[in-house]
Amino acid sequence: MEHHSNNLISPLTAIWLGFSGILGSLVLFSGDMLFYYNGAQTNIISNMSVVSSERIIISGISALISAWLYTLASGQIYFAFQPAKKWVRLTVSFSFLAVMISFGIVHAAYIAIATSAKNAVELGVTPNSLTDLAVSANNALRLLAYIPFGVFSILFATTVWTKKTYYPRWLILFNPIIPFLLADLIVSNLEGEIKVIIGGGYLNLILLLFFSCSTFALWRNRIKADIKLQAQP
Repeated sequence: MEHHSNNLISPLTAIWLGFSGILGSLVLFSGDMLFYYNGAQTNIISNMSVVSSERIIISGISALISAWLYTLASGQIYFAFQPAKKWVRLTVSFSFLAVMISFGIVHAAYIAIATSAKNAVELGVTPNSLTDLAVSANNALRLLAYIPFGVFSILFATTVWTKKTYYPRWLILFNPIIPFLLADLIVSNLEGEIKVIIGGGYLNLILLLFFSCSTFALWRNRIKADIKLQAQP
């Protein structure tokens, strides 16, 4: 892994930024479980209607904390794409950053769904009766986030494949778009508690996998570069 002195982020810093992403995914996954987990019950909106108010508040706070951590972790992508053309590096970095911010905002917007579901139960109607507007608003946020997600996914795959980054080609297999597109296939074959855990926290589990593999790949490259440097006379 070559590294030039004018780079804003060092290899070691990039690795630590990856741990920020790993921590962010764990924090927001925990927030997902605070919203959704209710034993083996798999109806997410019904589950949110019966969780405590404290769980909803803490889950909302986790969205802000994870957004901070995910934003920091975006620096790892900027570092990894240093060998690429400037426009590619900036486009990939800012599109990924936009997606990371979206994770926190979309999760926080679930507070409206959860509180609407709880209010519905207190009024003696079904949880879904009062959640339509909150769900529609949340879906609108998701649709906007798909734009930078698509830009990132395409540029990530093509640039890594042409070896214009510090990543090995095998990391393309962990491009977040791949497990994202397989979500329905994977979750639909699960049942009970495991379906709530995997399905409810799926998006953050995708990022947990991605940041783990990204950090491992950069760590291996740094070790190889250090060994090569030590072997030079």
